[in-house]
Amino acid sequence: MKTNIFVASFLLTIVVYGQTARKYSNEFMNIGVDAAALGMSNAVVSQSADVNSGYWNPAGLTGIEDNQIALMHSSYFANIANYNYAAFAMPLDDRSAIGLSLIRFGVDDILDTTQLIDDQGTINYDRISLFSTADYGLTFSYARKIPLDGFSYGVNAKVIRRIIGDFASSWGFGLDLGIQFQSQNDWKFGLMARDITTTFNAWSFDKDKLAAIEDAVEGQNQEVPESTELTIPKLQLGMSKKFIFHYDYSLVTALDLNVRFEQNNDIISNSFASVTPSLGFEFGYTDLVFLRAGVGNFQNELQLDSSESLTFQPNFGVGFKYRGIQIDYAFTDIGDQSAALYSNVFSLKLDFSVFR
Repeated sequence: MKTNIFVASFLLTIVVYGQTARKYSNEFMNIGVDAAALGMSNAVVSQSADVNSGYWNPAGLTGIEDNQIALMHSSYFANIANYNYAAFAMPLDDRSAIGLSLIRFGVDDILDTTQLIDDQGTINYDRISLFSTADYGLTFSYARKIPLDGFSYGVNAKVIRRIIGDFASSWGFGLDLGIQFQSQNDWKFGLMARDITTTFNAWSFDKDKLAAIEDAVEGQNQEVPESTELTIPKLQLGMSKKFIFHYDYSLVTALDLNVRFEQNNDIISNSFASVTPSLGFEFGYTDLVFLRAGVGNFQNELQLDSSESLTFQPNFGVGFKYRGIQIDYAFTDIGDQSAALYSNVFSLKLDFSVFR
């Protein structure tokens, strides 16, 4: 009964808000964390089982055996924007775990020239100031194994804070739900439902600051925009399996389907939903060295001659793990096959068992 109520509520949310919500609100929460996952093109929703599961699928937090922390840094748009992530997770008992993570995506030291020219028309460079625009996402996660063998679930409560200098700021709140299942023959399945109740953002604006922009830039209409945003739900479904060869070698293969309830350029798209796949591989040697590859973000892009061209984003990654310390690197969008710019991503994961 509870499952049916959840499904009905989820579908109703999509129908009600699908046409009115801002489709790309809080997009910084969709970039992804952990260089190991990004190297596999984010195809990790079914096998994620560490501190980073708080982002990918909170159900995977039940896979940790000791406290863990994770850190990540990457730069975007020729190092103009910086993306930083930190997370902590700990088991409560042999069936449940909790996690806490923080994401910051921001551009710093932006020149504010709105006061450059005073009321008498005199230019005064001392009136130039600096400001930052930054998005923050704080996530509280809880996961638990259920009595059904192989099943676990997890929930996220997200607090969103977005700041644009002194001009505008907002607070938001949302919920995620994740499920994982491991079969007896070691196939793994996962489902991650993001923003299941829609993530609500309430904005406040400094009208005097906006008026200053209008005065500084002739012909600009700086009317106060809408004060609320609603982020519509998204689904990520995945399956994976790990193969062992000659005891020392392993291969993880994973396939994810990313579902957005809108019509866009995804390779499968209609008025109700759009779907694009992600495929990832991880080759490991003695659980010490890892090579990763993936491809995803398949898009049918419209060209100037009205024809369509299929673009995609290939990724590559390497990792090193010794005892409880893991260092990973990912190089995203190899060869610039899509409109996105390539990025270098570094991450660190530390399992507290290294101190035991």
